[in-house]
Amino acid sequence: MDPLPIRFVLVDTTHPGNIGAVARAMKNMGLSDLVLVNPREFPHPEATARASGADDLLLGARVVPTLAEAIADCGLVLATTSRERDHYFRVMEAREGAIRAVQEARGLVGPATTTAVLFGTERNGLSNEQLLSAHALLFIPSNPEYTSLNVAMAAQLIAYEIRMAQHTGEPQVTPAREVPLATPADMDRLYAHLEAVMEEVGFRDRTQSGTALMGRIRRFLNRAEPDVNEVNILRGMLTAVQSRRRRAGGASGSGS
Repeated sequence: MDPLPIRFVLVDTTHPGNIGAVARAMKNMGLSDLVLVNPREFPHPEATARASGADDLLLGARVVPTLAEAIADCGLVLATTSRERDHYFRVMEAREGAIRAVQEARGLVGPATTTAVLFGTERNGLSNEQLLSAHALLFIPSNPEYTSLNVAMAAQLIAYEIRMAQHTGEPQVTPAREVPLATPADMDRLYAHLEAVMEEVGFRDRTQSGTALMGRIRRFLNRAEPDVNEVNILRGMLTAVQSRRRRAGGASGSGS
C-alpha cells in the first residue's frame, strides 16, 4: 500500500525522544511525512534511539521555523486537542477525523499536496492562535478523569485510526472534490484582505477584549472549509468594495 499524503506536524516539541517515538509510530502505520516546527533539540541521539529503526523518517523530517510554513501546501488541516467539545470549532473524534483525513488525502486536487494533523507541545498542546490554522479539532476519547496523553501516544493512536480507515472500506464521508480546498496561504491572504477592507470602511472590533474579532472570523470560515473558487469570490467582493470607495473618494476629492 502506497503511503497516503498525510503529514504529521509536531509544533514546539521539547523532548527529542518524543520526536523519535512519533517517527516510529508513523512508520508502524505506513506514514512517512513528518514536519517539525521549531523543535527544542533536533537532531538528537535520544530521538534516534526512540525511533527504533525509523531513522529514515527522522532523516527525511523537515524542520521549519513556523507553523504557516509547515502547512503552506496542505488542504485539510486537523489539530489535536484535549477538548471534547468547543463552542467555536468543529470537534471530531479521532476515528471520524481519520476517515476525513484519508478521504481528503485520496481526493487531493489543485495546489494542495497533502493533508495535515497537528500536535502541540507536551505540556500545553497547541495554542489558541495555532488552532486557528485548523479546519477542525481532533479529540481522542479517553478516561474523563485522566485525559492527559503523551504526544507520541496521541500520534500512535491517530496513526492507527488512519491505517484502519484505509483498510476497513468506510463509506465516503465527503464527496470527491472537483475544486481544491483553499490552502492556509490562500486563507491568510483572504484574512489580510478582509482586515484591510474593514479598516478602510471603519468597521471596528467591538468584542469585549477588542482583539477577538479576527479570531472569530477565522474560526467560522475554517468551519465552512471554503474551496479556492469560494475564496476568490470573497476576495473579488472585497476588491469591488475597495474600488467603489476609491472612485467615490476620487469624485469627492475632485469636487472639493
